[in-house]
Amino acid sequence: MATSAIEASEQVIRLVRENEGIANHADGCTPVMIERAERELGLAFPPSYLLLLKEFGTWGIGAKEFPGIYQTPARGDALLGTVAYTLDDRVGLGLPDHFMVIMHDDVWDVVVLDTSQPDKNKELPVYAWNPGGVEGGLMEKVAEDFGSFALAECRQALK
Repeated sequence: MATSAIEASEQVIRLVRENEGIANHADGCTPVMIERAERELGLAFPPSYLLLLKEFGTWGIGAKEFPGIYQTPARGDALLGTVAYTLDDRVGLGLPDHFMVIMHDDVWDVVVLDTSQPDKNKELPVYAWNPGGVEGGLMEKVAEDFGSFALAECRQALK
């Protein structure tokens, strides 16, 4: 039986907590931050991503970093991570409006959630998006949902 996206995100939480020596994380996003982020993006977060945003906000394990949503004193009230990446990439790279950037990666370039393809649980597929392609960039599907993607990446980082 396949692991659900939420179960996968719960496993990510356990992995991060069990590996504090090589993991890092913030304290999580408040409901106000999450609501503001969705409003600024004009997009809704899928449940598996929401769970991790609420738990950590931003997190990493080993060399794998998940920017999530966070703020810094230097940037004041600005929402960084997914919000800043998505808004910046819309302008700078021509990112289509229905994509939400969850990571910039050396292997896949820009990793996005495709909000135009929700499943019955409101989960979104994960794609590697390369802005250099024709008709909005080249894409490769890398996971069925965010939870599965994050769990696979965290497991790989622990090897």
